[in-house]
Amino acid sequence: MAKNNDNPNYQESISQTRAILAYLREGNSITGEEARWMFHCSRLPSRICDIERITGSKPLRKKVPVPGFDTQGNPTKKWVMQYWLPEEELTTS
Repeated sequence: MAKNNDNPNYQESISQTRAILAYLREGNSITGEEARWMFHCSRLPSRICDIERITGSKPLRKKVPVPGFDTQGNPTKKWVMQYWLPEEELTTS
Protein backbone atom coordinates (compact mmCIF):
# COMPACT_ATOMS: atom_id res chain seq x y z
CA MET A 1 0.00 0.00 0.00
CA ALA A 2 1.56 3.27 -1.08
CA LYS A 3 1.51 6.13 1.36
CA ASN A 4 -0.36 8.99 -0.31
CA ASN A 5 -1.28 11.23 2.62
CA ASP A 6 0.19 12.73 5.76
CA ASN A 7 -1.64 10.38 8.12
CA PRO A 8 0.31 10.42 11.41
CA ASN A 9 -1.15 6.99 12.18
CA TYR A 10 -0.12 5.42 8.88
CA GLN A 11 1.20 2.17 10.40
CA GLU A 12 -1.98 1.74 12.43
CA SER A 13 -4.05 2.30 9.27
CA ILE A 14 -2.09 -0.44 7.49
CA SER A 15 -2.64 -2.83 10.42
CA GLN A 16 -6.36 -2.06 10.52
CA THR A 17 -6.68 -2.52 6.76
CA ARG A 18 -4.96 -5.91 6.87
CA ALA A 19 -7.06 -7.06 9.84
CA ILE A 20 -10.32 -5.92 8.23
CA LEU A 21 -9.37 -7.55 4.91
CA ALA A 22 -8.61 -10.85 6.68
CA TYR A 23 -11.95 -10.61 8.51
CA LEU A 24 -13.83 -9.98 5.25
CA ARG A 25 -11.98 -12.82 3.49
CA GLU A 26 -13.38 -15.17 6.13
CA GLY A 27 -16.84 -14.42 4.72
CA ASN A 28 -17.88 -11.80 7.28
CA SER A 29 -19.51 -8.44 6.65
CA ILE A 30 -18.73 -5.28 8.59
CA THR A 31 -20.26 -1.90 9.45
CA GLY A 32 -18.55 1.19 10.83
CA GLU A 33 -19.72 0.45 14.37
CA GLU A 34 -18.41 -3.12 14.18
CA ALA A 35 -15.08 -1.82 12.85
CA ARG A 36 -14.83 0.54 15.82
CA TRP A 37 -15.47 -2.25 18.33
CA MET A 38 -13.40 -4.99 16.72
CA PHE A 39 -10.49 -3.10 15.15
CA HIS A 40 -10.55 0.35 16.85
CA CYS A 41 -11.09 1.78 13.37
CA SER A 42 -13.07 5.01 13.15
CA ARG A 43 -12.61 5.46 9.39
CA LEU A 44 -13.95 2.29 7.79
CA PRO A 45 -14.67 3.91 4.39
CA SER A 46 -10.97 4.86 4.16
CA ARG A 47 -9.91 1.32 5.03
CA ILE A 48 -12.34 0.00 2.38
CA CYS A 49 -10.63 2.26 -0.19
CA ASP A 50 -7.28 0.82 0.92
CA ILE A 51 -8.69 -2.70 0.47
CA GLU A 52 -9.80 -1.75 -3.05
CA ARG A 53 -6.23 -0.67 -3.86
CA ILE A 54 -4.74 -3.85 -2.37
CA THR A 55 -7.10 -6.36 -3.97
CA GLY A 56 -7.94 -4.54 -7.18
CA SER A 57 -11.63 -5.26 -6.64
CA LYS A 58 -14.40 -3.36 -4.94
CA PRO A 59 -16.01 -4.82 -1.80
CA LEU A 60 -19.77 -5.07 -2.10
CA ARG A 61 -21.86 -2.68 -0.02
CA LYS A 62 -25.41 -1.85 0.92
CA LYS A 63 -27.24 0.29 3.44
CA VAL A 64 -28.74 -1.69 6.29
CA PRO A 65 -31.10 -0.55 9.06
CA VAL A 66 -29.79 -0.44 12.62
CA PRO A 67 -32.37 -0.23 15.40
CA GLY A 68 -31.87 2.21 18.24
CA PHE A 69 -33.63 4.58 20.62
CA ASP A 70 -33.97 8.36 20.75
CA THR A 71 -33.44 10.42 23.93
CA GLN A 72 -37.05 9.76 25.03
CA GLY A 73 -36.64 5.99 24.65
CA ASN A 74 -38.68 5.73 21.46
CA PRO A 75 -37.48 3.18 18.91
CA THR A 76 -35.67 4.62 15.90
CA LYS A 77 -33.94 3.20 12.88
CA LYS A 78 -30.80 4.60 11.32
CA TRP A 79 -29.12 3.34 8.19
CA VAL A 80 -25.45 2.43 7.95
CA MET A 81 -23.25 1.03 5.20
CA GLN A 82 -22.31 -2.64 5.41
CA TYR A 83 -19.38 -4.07 3.42
CA TRP A 84 -18.42 -7.62 2.38
CA LEU A 85 -16.34 -9.31 -0.29
CA PRO A 86 -17.66 -11.13 -3.35
CA GLU A 87 -17.59 -14.90 -2.97
CA GLU A 88 -14.62 -15.30 -5.33
CA GLU A 89 -12.52 -13.09 -3.01
CA LEU A 90 -13.11 -15.25 0.07
CA THR A 91 -10.37 -17.38 1.58
CA THR A 92 -11.12 -21.07 1.18
CA SER A 93 -9.88 -23.52 3.75
